[in-house]
Amino acid sequence: MTTNDGTGDGGSRKPWGGRFREDTDPTVERFSASIDFDKALARYDLRLSGAHAAMLHAQGLLDGADLEALQRGLAEVGEEIENGTFPFDPSLEDIHMNVESRLRERVGVAAGRLHTGRSRNDQVATDLLLYLRDAARAARRGLHQLQEVLIGRAREHVDTVLPGYTHLQRAQPVRLAHHWLAFVEMFGRDADRFRDLEARLSLAPLGSGALAGSTLPLDREATAAALGFAGPSRNSMDAVASRDAALEFLSDGAIAQVHLSRLAEELVLWSTAEFGFVELADAYSTGSSLMPQKKNPDVPELVRGKSGRTIGNLVTLLTVLKGLPLTYNRDLQEDKEPIFDTALTLRDSLEVMAGAIATLRVHSERMREAAGDPMLLATDLAEALVRAGVPFREAHEAVGQIVAHCLEKDLDLRALSREDLRAFHASFDAGADELLSLDRALEERDLPGATARGRVMAALDAAEVTLADARRELDAAS
Repeated sequence: MTTNDGTGDGGSRKPWGGRFREDTDPTVERFSASIDFDKALARYDLRLSGAHAAMLHAQGLLDGADLEALQRGLAEVGEEIENGTFPFDPSLEDIHMNVESRLRERVGVAAGRLHTGRSRNDQVATDLLLYLRDAARAARRGLHQLQEVLIGRAREHVDTVLPGYTHLQRAQPVRLAHHWLAFVEMFGRDADRFRDLEARLSLAPLGSGALAGSTLPLDREATAAALGFAGPSRNSMDAVASRDAALEFLSDGAIAQVHLSRLAEELVLWSTAEFGFVELADAYSTGSSLMPQKKNPDVPELVRGKSGRTIGNLVTLLTVLKGLPLTYNRDLQEDKEPIFDTALTLRDSLEVMAGAIATLRVHSERMREAAGDPMLLATDLAEALVRAGVPFREAHEAVGQIVAHCLEKDLDLRALSREDLRAFHASFDAGADELLSLDRALEERDLPGATARGRVMAALDAAEVTLADARRELDAAS
């Protein structure tokens, strides 16, 4: 028997209750409910329902009075969700059934017509793509903001010099602007990945039904267009079973968070007394409950730590999907929490890192002092031999011996005379003080992508143009 409100016997309020004669066990309801987290899809579910109702009316499957009632009811439900008064009910499992139940309370029998020709399977798949589109664009905006901050700080420090590192050992001198532009490049690629993801978000699952479509005359092209998609999905089974776009979003988010973690790690290192290169603003630091002298880099440490969350979220969904047969399986409910968590984690991490970079103090003198280590110019000494016609491996061997000699005798490399150098290789034609200069070492690295001042200034100009173009493209897409 079916009651007037469409529920079955046993007091069931489930949309599938007609098949069942017993209520769901409370522990199962608690275990299977997703409303605590999938309420994040509410605005998308309401948009989808509005487009679906309009299509049903256009196809003669919904009369004008019911359409008007549904449009009014959806608007009222949307207001309740926005102002925090919506009565979410975990027993209704998810956001879709919560909205439908509330619509029934608002507009009566018309609510029962809204689900015509659709399943929660194609409904949630469409909601998720709409959410991912907005989340990807939000990630791009956050990445662009951080790029802008880095470019601005880089312009302030074109002439600030510090050691570049390999293996966390001093390697060669570079400009701080050049160093920060490396992260501008990384975050630019991250933004490009999120932009590219939109190509996999362009086809609407709505109209795929549970897995095989519908016998009803649905206009899938119309609902796809109304929701901003390029068209309907090409295979109904793939549409409800696929979570490729979600995986790609989680992958893009994890990569971006790892890049943030690398930048955060440098802030942690650079703010130590051992480095002394930067000082974080008080607003982006904390103190110790015991040691009053401490100023801890908690913001970059947390950003670094949260990379584990985003990596874990990607692994979670990969693991969920790896054994699923076509088409929909309830395991797919586990896609949402990782997605929502990565989106929020990345958003917050980008925001606090932009603030930390914008407000930190750079100790330029300490950086230059570290970059003045003469051993950072050992490669330049080898290349002086190369210019004299010596094979590089031979030059490398000779300079390696010179370095070992200086370390053993506690000598400054720049103090070696022409005669001292010629004891290691006859091709040296000047003393180290003539061959080696920190400023010349920077300026002679004048290849594309290198650290000479002119190259860095050109890179800054190009980065600003690229960023402006990317922002215009994003604004147009939004």
